[in-house]
Amino acid sequence: MSESSQKESFEFEGKTIDEAIAKACDELHLSREKLNIEILTEGAAGFLGLVGAKKARISASVLSFDVDFGETLGGKTSVTAKKQKAAESGGTEAGNTAREARELTEGILRRMGFEFPVTAREDDESVVIEIEGDGSGILIGKGGQTLDALQYLVNKALNKNGTDRKRIILDTENYRSKRESSLEALALKLGEKAKRTGKPVTVNPMNAHDRRIVHLALQDDRELTTRSRGEGAFRKIIIVPGRKG
Repeated sequence: MSESSQKESFEFEGKTIDEAIAKACDELHLSREKLNIEILTEGAAGFLGLVGAKKARISASVLSFDVDFGETLGGKTSVTAKKQKAAESGGTEAGNTAREARELTEGILRRMGFEFPVTAREDDESVVIEIEGDGSGILIGKGGQTLDALQYLVNKALNKNGTDRKRIILDTENYRSKRESSLEALALKLGEKAKRTGKPVTVNPMNAHDRRIVHLALQDDRELTTRSRGEGAFRKIIIVPGRKG
């Protein structure tokens, strides 16, 4: 690992881009969604894997936003104003959480230079924050990286006191649903490949939430078993053919 003073970025190498990213996650002790990754060189296997081989090289820096949470949430809001807002939301902790998450998200977006409409809805387990408006897709980022970072930031801010709150999910342009459908389709496709070839199939490294989607997509297939392998935030899933149990 080499360090660059500009923007506190660090360079990592690996045989592949995925391997270099895994090294970055491991050495910086951060998950992929908390890092900004810039690919410097793609890497090449070379002739017969020997002559002319080049390592993949990336630059990794910690995603951060210069946000004052007190100011973002309204700073010195009066107790009366807070009570009035609580009454408007029904006075429940769940209602307050949804409101706070929406206001915090709006504040962060303003600090980033965006003015997108933000709405909140909740169920028994989570609060879903929808970022709407033309061009809001810019907040998704490659592989959902930017959206995941924003989601982490909002959850971290609202849970800083260790209170038991609902999970906050940020979404825009129906990305979460599309991502889930895409992963389920990928899992089924790779599952069929494993059964057809009779050999285990390895899924590219992914975060814990995405791995869970893959596991669930194949859990009812009696001819397949899924296992996780590796360390760190981006473990791999192995799809193994053969009857369960």
